Formats: sequence, structure tokens, C-alpha cells
Amino acid sequence: MNKKKWLSALLIIGVLAIAYFWGGNYAKSPETAIATTPITKVEPILSPSPGSDTMPALSGQQSVTTEKNEPATPDQSQPASEEKPSTSETDIGNDDQTTKPSEESKSSTTPLATVKSSAGETGAGNGAETPPSTKPPAALPEETKDKYQTDPVPSGKPKPVEWQDVEIDKNKSLTVTLSVSAATILNNLDSFNEDKLEVLPKDGIIYKTQKVAFYEGESVFDVLLREMKKNKIHMEFEMTPIYNSNYIEGIHNIYEFDCGELSGWMYKVNGWFPSYGASRYALQDGDVVEWVYTCDLGRDVGGYNEDAGDKS
Repeated sequence: MNKKKWLSALLIIGVLAIAYFWGGNYAKSPETAIATTPITKVEPILSPSPGSDTMPALSGQQSVTTEKNEPATPDQSQPASEEKPSTSETDIGNDDQTTKPSEESKSSTTPLATVKSSAGETGAGNGAETPPSTKPPAALPEETKDKYQTDPVPSGKPKPVEWQDVEIDKNKSLTVTLSVSAATILNNLDSFNEDKLEVLPKDGIIYKTQKVAFYEGESVFDVLLREMKKNKIHMEFEMTPIYNSNYIEGIHNIYEFDCGELSGWMYKVNGWFPSYGASRYALQDGDVVEWVYTCDLGRDVGGYNEDAGDKS
């Protein structure tokens, strides 16, 4: 029993000795920690430094440098002083600019202002130049045409008369020769609407040439309308205010475009195709009026007009 007690005592002493030596070594670690704390306390040095006037700039630097240069954090005392020149760039991006960045921003914004102003001047110059170049061509039709888009009337031919300004004298009865023909369709049956073959006369003559009476002041349209009603011949027309005249769309159920895209009704007086509508042509005693159907914009009836002004 005595030996056991001695052995246990020796063990206790040994454990205490080991603990003593171990505790002595561990106590040395705080010394090393205390020695290293000045390095770790460098970080708090940065936090009080922003108390100066350049605080917004330093805060902006920290946010940028910590994100981009994280590996360089051990030497933070040096980057803080080295990155101060970069505060101007950081402040330019912020809304609260210091005096220096404002000067730099002014210098940086002036090129933008000049670019905008130069672009505006260039655009204005182009816009100012284009109207003069376009106005002369636009002015030519105004000089050569009247308000109803009428081309100049050849010398020796009657000028248009506005129907609303004419007073018809029913006390004076005159005569005019009138005819209506769609004979040109017979030479273009391949282009003619098959559904209209039954209304097309065999010889193409819708209204045979004959003399009819009219009153002084009446127009070509007035005579045609009265004679078509009198003979129960279908006729459809439409007033076109831009030309101040009635436009003949169809006679005897034969309409424009029934024989192609360039087909329609035209009229001529004494062999001449007027450049204005039938409502504006004031008849004279003895005139010969012919209504003809064209399948080729007047080329097949001798009344071709580049502006299609002869189509009435």
C-alpha cells in the first residue's frame, strides 16, 4: 500500500510538473500576440483618419481598394497614403464632389458640350440646306398649275371654267355632237373582266354619235349625265374636290380597271383631250364630244398624258 501511495504521489507530482512547464510555454503566446497586436491595430488607425476633411474620398477609396486589392491588406498603412492621388477619380463618380474633382469634371464635360453643340449645329445646317433644295421643284408646279392641279392649257384651246361660277341660260338652246364608245376593249379581251362580257356591245358602241341639245353655260359632264339618264344608260361618277370636277367611274357597267390597271374613261372635244375634268369644260355650239374607253392610259386612243390628267 505504501508503494502505491508513493507511486500515485509521484504521478501527481509529474502531472503538476508537466502542467507547470506547459503553462509556462502557453503564457509566452500572449507575449507574441502582444508583439503582433501593433500590426493588427493598424486597421483602426484608418478608421479615425477619415475624421479629416477628406473623409468621403477615403471612404470611397477603402470600398474600392478592399474589393480590388484584398491581397495587399497586410500593408494597409502604405496603400492609404499611396491611393490619395486617386481620390479625384473616385469623387468624380460620386454626387458630392470636392473642389478639385469639380474642376476636373468641368474640364471633362466641356468636350461633351462641344460635341452636342457641334452636332446640333450640323443638324440645323443640314435641315436649313434641304428646304432650299426642295422648295424650287415644289414651286414649279405651283407656277405652272392652278389651284386645281390643272396643267397649262395650250394656246388656242379653251381654259377651264369653274362650274360653280357659271350661270346656265336655258333660253339659249345650242347643239353638240356626242358619242360613247368602248371599242378598244375588243382589241384587249384577254385583259377584260370576263364577268362584264355580257354588257359589252358587240361593236363596242354604247351611245351612237348624234347631235343633242344643251344650254349655254353647260359643261361636258352636264350633257353626258342628261343623255345617259334620258336613254337609261347606267352611269356612275364621283366628285373630286381637289380637281373641282366629277370623275366618271363607269358607263354601261363598264368601270375603270375592268380592262387592266391602266384602263378607264376619257373624253375629248374636237379631237383634243383636255387636261382638266369634264365638269370644268364649258361647251360651245357645234362642239364634238367623244367619250372613249382606254386600256392603256390613253395610248390606244391618242390621248396619252404622263400625268394622267386627261383621264376624266
